[in-house]
Amino acid sequence: MSTSAPTVADLLVRLRDVESNGILFEDNRTSWSDHVSMGVDLAAALDAALDPALPPHVAVLLDNVPEFSLLLTASAIGGTVLVGLNTTRRGAALAGDIARADCQVLVTDSDRVALLDGLDLAGVRVLLIDSAEWRDLLAAHQGSAVPERMPTLDDLFMLIFTSGTSGDPKAVRVTHRMVAGPGVMLADRFGLSDTDTAYASMPMFHSGAVMACWSVAIAAGANFALRRKFSASGFLPDVRGFGATYAHYVGKPLAYVLATPELEDDADNPLRILYGNEGSPSAIAEFARRFDVRVVDGFGSTEGGVLISRAPGTPPGALGLLPAGIAVLDPESGTPCPTAEFDSSGRILNADKATGELVNTTGTGSFAGYYNNPEADAERVRDGRYWSGDLGYVDADGYVYFAGRSSGWMRVDGENLGSAPIENVLTRHPAVTEVAAFAVPDPEVGDRVAVAVVPAEDFDIDEFAEFLRSASDLGPKQLPSFVRVTEDLPKTATYKVLGRSLTAQRWNSPDPTFFRAPGTTTFVPVTPDLAATLDAELDR
Repeated sequence: MSTSAPTVADLLVRLRDVESNGILFEDNRTSWSDHVSMGVDLAAALDAALDPALPPHVAVLLDNVPEFSLLLTASAIGGTVLVGLNTTRRGAALAGDIARADCQVLVTDSDRVALLDGLDLAGVRVLLIDSAEWRDLLAAHQGSAVPERMPTLDDLFMLIFTSGTSGDPKAVRVTHRMVAGPGVMLADRFGLSDTDTAYASMPMFHSGAVMACWSVAIAAGANFALRRKFSASGFLPDVRGFGATYAHYVGKPLAYVLATPELEDDADNPLRILYGNEGSPSAIAEFARRFDVRVVDGFGSTEGGVLISRAPGTPPGALGLLPAGIAVLDPESGTPCPTAEFDSSGRILNADKATGELVNTTGTGSFAGYYNNPEADAERVRDGRYWSGDLGYVDADGYVYFAGRSSGWMRVDGENLGSAPIENVLTRHPAVTEVAAFAVPDPEVGDRVAVAVVPAEDFDIDEFAEFLRSASDLGPKQLPSFVRVTEDLPKTATYKVLGRSLTAQRWNSPDPTFFRAPGTTTFVPVTPDLAATLDAELDR
């Protein structure tokens, strides 16, 4: 991006005189003009409240409410750094996030403030958006002017914590460039303008909702419609009620909406574009059919080191063409992995050799590092290259396929397997609404493949075993040895599955779990006696 590209502050200041569009929340509407003016007032209030000798970091612990956007606006214009706190974190974990991010002020509300009870916040000032103190703070700075010094593209705008699927969350340094750039690009790509309405139901403390929805709305001058928390049953009523033409998702919510009863008029809605990432191929296709909407699934992370776009003509299941400067490398040798080979049924024949880590070989992309975490920086950037931690493989035409996270790599009888290809096959089963593949330790072959499935209806393990036997694109080493049937998968607040939690429980789960012994094709229930036997074998 050139130096003439707009910052987040530039995009917002352009909206100061816009009365026709603005923030839509429940039954309320605030024009962009009023919203940005209040953001300028809040920027002045925060500037007066912060100690200039300390990092100007302001934490936010809120659901998707207009004040979240107001705080984003104040940080963008005033130069403070907004720290998005995960609303599902509790106790010492939450206190640790606040401390590691060097927060001076924490903004929450009367619904969330109880999460801070008993925590040592070391002098952090807590403000409630539904308190007289908050109203007085804004009133004292009403009519403030836009600061003379505006942030630059590479100035720090936010700290956004990673999802923490493979360990403790890390605070990613998010610059103005990393938010304004995607907003302008996506608005242009999808032809969005002030006639559109962008709908956000994914949590705004995460990068997806900020970079791929809020920033899109301010870049296009569109309405920005908010839902406090995602609701599968509320998705279509919201789209219709707000007149949403663009919406954002991440991960499992596509499947959740599809699990609601199908109605004849589902396609009667204003939505044109649904943009997100980590949707399964089957869910993407079915959502597009049922709701008559273009679903575009991209690939990227909060860090921004590797980005892949799915263009028209991309084969089902592929992320898109491997961009120039991005390669699939063997994590041990650092050399390029060979091209993936497939049989006539589409099953990859050389997954062990073809699967590697997605690496930006030209540098770090837009990755600006983690906040005060040099160890994590060193793990992500090696020899001047950005190692994403994401696995994939490339076909002969240059299309790249996601194979899971490196933290979830399974080593089965000497072969490295990714979780994503297994999950993509199993989501074709009509009774499966969600599935997660994970490794369980085995004393003979290293790992065994286990899967946790959330059924849409009564689950027949014998019928499922027959489905597995007939799945020609599922390799022998990819066949699950364990099947856990559960009502819900353990997830982060952004609907990413916590594979490490499943692995830690192994076969010792309160859910019905079934075991397939090596060399067999049928499953038997894991009884307490069988679980004890498996534990004893592993201990030996």
